[in-house]
Amino acid sequence: MRLSKAKDHHAAVPPPPGPPHASRQTSAAGAHPRPVDLGTSPGSLPEGAVGAPLLPDVSDLRAVDDDVPAAVGRLLGELLAARTAQAATLDQVFAHDLAERVARFTLDGGKRTRSQFVWWALRACGGEGGAAAAALRVGAALELIQTCALVHDDVMDGSRLRRGRPALHADVEAQYATVAPTAQDARFGEAAAILAGDLALAWADDVLADTELAPDTARRVRGLWSAMRMEMVAGQYLDVQGQITSSRSSARAVRAACLKSALYSVERPLALGAALAGADAATTAALCSAGRCVGIAFQLRDDLNDVFGSATRTGKPTGDDIRSGKPTYLVAVAQARAEAAGDRGALSVLRRSLGRADLSETGLAEVRGVLVATGARETVEARIERLAGQGMRHLDSVTLRRDGRQRLRELLRAAAGAPPAGRTPYGPSDLSDLSDPSDPSAGRAEAAGGAPGSLLLTATAGAEGATR
Repeated sequence: MRLSKAKDHHAAVPPPPGPPHASRQTSAAGAHPRPVDLGTSPGSLPEGAVGAPLLPDVSDLRAVDDDVPAAVGRLLGELLAARTAQAATLDQVFAHDLAERVARFTLDGGKRTRSQFVWWALRACGGEGGAAAAALRVGAALELIQTCALVHDDVMDGSRLRRGRPALHADVEAQYATVAPTAQDARFGEAAAILAGDLALAWADDVLADTELAPDTARRVRGLWSAMRMEMVAGQYLDVQGQITSSRSSARAVRAACLKSALYSVERPLALGAALAGADAATTAALCSAGRCVGIAFQLRDDLNDVFGSATRTGKPTGDDIRSGKPTYLVAVAQARAEAAGDRGALSVLRRSLGRADLSETGLAEVRGVLVATGARETVEARIERLAGQGMRHLDSVTLRRDGRQRLRELLRAAAGAPPAGRTPYGPSDLSDLSDPSDPSAGRAEAAGGAPGSLLLTATAGAEGATR
């Protein structure tokens, strides 16, 4: 695939990665792509331009088992090559600036954890054949929706780094910095990133819609997909609403974490894999409960890493959550403990630091000190361990294929960032200050056709009211 450059495109973008894209021809100076006649009129999209849905090769299931991320990556490469070629028939600048960026972002980086959860839930429940091919396509769709979530999240958080490189909006802003007025280039970069995220979401929906499924399976999968998309938006909104209102409710922080991260990152992918395999209600409920526990632990770990991790390991500057005033459970615990102890010094540090975009490294170190001194860090670490252990018990409560169960166990523990197996056994869960995220009744209600997540929201609402 070769893309041309419109006359008003003043800055080159690094070419897309190799295999899914043909090499780009350049001018003698090597600065810009040379226009290529695609033989298609701009502004029109040929019917069926993308062609028949791509079916991944699952003839050797063990080969996929050995490297699920690579199998999903190969499928994504083919899907995205077709999509970027389709975008080029509409407009070359659009294809170069947005479609190729979405493709590069999706293909380059990330552990493909969500697609692994889909695959191993399917395999643990005995899925194979056509269901396995569908699982890889659903996994690819999840990777695209993850692109949407991360690109939009970086805009909302004002984060300029992602995976150790400029965030998409910062990259577009830099591309047009020499031609756009200073007051407008940032807004343009953000607008472009919003559209790029929308494009990734549209492509994700297209991949799912083009996946051939039996009628009953299609109904279950599309119901889960629809619920997941709304949950993501609800969780993200609670996140930004909590920033503007300076909410420090621990129950509300967990509700946002569950909607934004736990359901989308772990529980829904597991449920999708189970649905593709035709798993029964009890098995699906157990996987959902395990996923919810570990999904919340995953978000709590992410909150800790944002404050105490290293930028080299996370690919993002540390302290973004503190500087943006994000209402994390970690901060909520610190504030509650400082208030209970009458620790005015700690409260003063939190009050003057949270939401301060220009917070210095010294100021961030003060916040870290408060999080440690109040016991908030230790409390969150302990909660992560308990949630991880609870998730393992849910996983072990139903009959699954042994190899699939083991792979799921490894994935769940890695997502929670829990200590290696064999360390001190986890005790019973202590979630007295927030709703029980592992309530198996939520999974049972959904498996029986109830409203997804409805019990979660009811329970957390009650817990939040009790803490106020």
